[in-house]
Amino acid sequence: MSQTVSPGTDKPYGIQRVCRIWEQARSTFYSATRQVSDVPPKRRGPHPSISDADLLELIRQDLASSPFTGEGHRKVWARLRIRDGVRVSRKRVLRLMRENHLLSPHRGRPKAPKVHDGKIITLAPNLMWGTDGTRVFTVDDGWVWIFTAVEHWNAECVGWHVCKKGDRYAALQPLSMALNDLYGGVQADVARGLALRMDHGTQYLSDHFLNQLKFWGITPSFAFVAEPQTNGVAERFNRTLKEQAIYGRVFRTVEDVREAIKNFVELYNSEWRVEKNAFKAPSEIRQDWQENRQAA
Repeated sequence: MSQTVSPGTDKPYGIQRVCRIWEQARSTFYSATRQVSDVPPKRRGPHPSISDADLLELIRQDLASSPFTGEGHRKVWARLRIRDGVRVSRKRVLRLMRENHLLSPHRGRPKAPKVHDGKIITLAPNLMWGTDGTRVFTVDDGWVWIFTAVEHWNAECVGWHVCKKGDRYAALQPLSMALNDLYGGVQADVARGLALRMDHGTQYLSDHFLNQLKFWGITPSFAFVAEPQTNGVAERFNRTLKEQAIYGRVFRTVEDVREAIKNFVELYNSEWRVEKNAFKAPSEIRQDWQENRQAA
């Protein structure tokens, strides 16, 4: 009908006029006349340097060779791009891992964010550490405590302790280890200027624990009640520790747990790539800082 010539104007009626008179949307007309092709549309833009099949194979090889489990697409993309020199988009790695069910199984349900004005990540070392405790069940010894101390600056585990009784004395052990390693001792006022972020557990509220912090010159900094994200550095490290070294394993004694934590902490500090560190391991960040300090 749109091609019919009007006897008055000697011109075709046109699609717009016909659709208006018939009270039909032009999009309906174009959709009905569009030719449907069985050939999928080609990828727009320049061709990538590596095909999806080859990139998927590299992703599988990277996941298989990694000493850690349950890593997300950001870690895979960072290793491919920074370590292996494969320049690909992060979203492309995400798409391939999602389509092939390779994403981390530890991802939780999204929750509404809680906005906080303050920041717990520091710009230099030895300004704030985080500490927290968690428990693991063993066959022979029952529940076993794990206490850790984590540097807020580069997410490095600076101290740890595994024990049967998780009291205030045990909670101080990772701090003692860290002070000996980083400050060279545990004498009075050795860590003046350092703050310690912790929750409101009974170990951390005890007079003995707080008095020992005061002796070392450490300022206590308590997280908000019922908001563990304000102690997020230590909480996130303990979650990683459980996912990588605890879950899926059966421990018989305290010594078994202690050996597992020791091996994991060494591996974590030397090889675990942290996004806020530009995907460098905590030990690499500390080494770079020491070299820059010596050069200055």
